Amino acid sequence: MSLTIRLRQSAAAAALLGLTVTACGTEHPGQQQSRSAVPRPSFTPRPKCAQPAETPPSRSSSSPTASTTGTPREGDNEDRPPNYGDNHAYRMSVELSPAKRAKGEASAALIQYELDKARKEGDVSKKRITVALEHLGCGKQHGVYIWDGFYSVHTGDVCVSGHVTEEELTIRVHGAYAEPHPGTGPCVENRGGH
Repeated sequence: MSLTIRLRQSAAAAALLGLTVTACGTEHPGQQQSRSAVPRPSFTPRPKCAQPAETPPSRSSSSPTASTTGTPREGDNEDRPPNYGDNHAYRMSVELSPAKRAKGEASAALIQYELDKARKEGDVSKKRITVALEHLGCGKQHGVYIWDGFYSVHTGDVCVSGHVTEEELTIRVHGAYAEPHPGTGPCVENRGGH
């Protein structure tokens, strides 16, 4: 008799489970589900900084202050081992569209102006570079990283990075890295492995 009761309980549990699973995601009368026509991104976009009043139209060639992304391209150095691309994917940066590159170059011009003022003052300390970038609205939330003359910032659209010393100022516009160097923000190339 106990076997019959257990079988009835098991059958009832299975039927209840079946109803529960098939009822998931269904609409009931009088109950509306909100559906958004626009899919939401799975990440929070970075806030913007160093944004010019007007963005210049995109150009097919880069300006002298901007360089290419550093992303390996098909056919580059055919002598590499077969797994080289896979093993170094963590060092790749996002490819920039012409529109993003134009925005980045405009932001880089603003950053160059502020950093050049610091150079002319003869103060390229971490504190002074931080103040120059903060003047453009760029802070920790923008992945600002400054170390030994190197600086990087994510403007919300692109990365702008380079070196600033009393002798020179370099600027490079590029995409964020797939796996940036730990603790530095999205714009510093990872020098280690994984």
